[in-house]
Amino acid sequence: QVQLVESGGGSVQDEGSLRLSCAASGPISTEIVCMAWFRQLPGKEREGVAHININSDKTYYTSSVNGRFTISQDASRDAAKRITYLQLNNLQPEDTGKYYCAAGPSWIPSRGCTRLNSWGQGTQVTVSS
Repeated sequence: QVQLVESGGGSVQDEGSLRLSCAASGPISTEIVCMAWFRQLPGKEREGVAHININSDKTYYTSSVNGRFTISQDASRDAAKRITYLQLNNLQPEDTGKYYCAAGPSWIPSRGCTRLNSWGQGTQVTVSS
């Protein structure tokens, strides 16, 4: 079972930036093709915002964050540990919510990650005006 731990959340002012990190450990090379960031805004369903194929570095973004958020991964390519990052720029109060890291064995270029089966506990992002 792959374990995911997020960090980097916090409180920022309008138009500020944050960088979230997700540390994945476990049988990564055999169980994960894709890692993604989701968020749950107050009163809304959880939505995927950014996805990365950890083998090809291909990325996929939801249109609501395209251009403001950037997903990347560390360069080490360790078979048992991997870190992905979500750079959040030009944050707005409506971005306030809990951000989750997820991972799974499937990638579709037009959709990003599918069949996600590992989830972190989440990290809170709060943007004030």
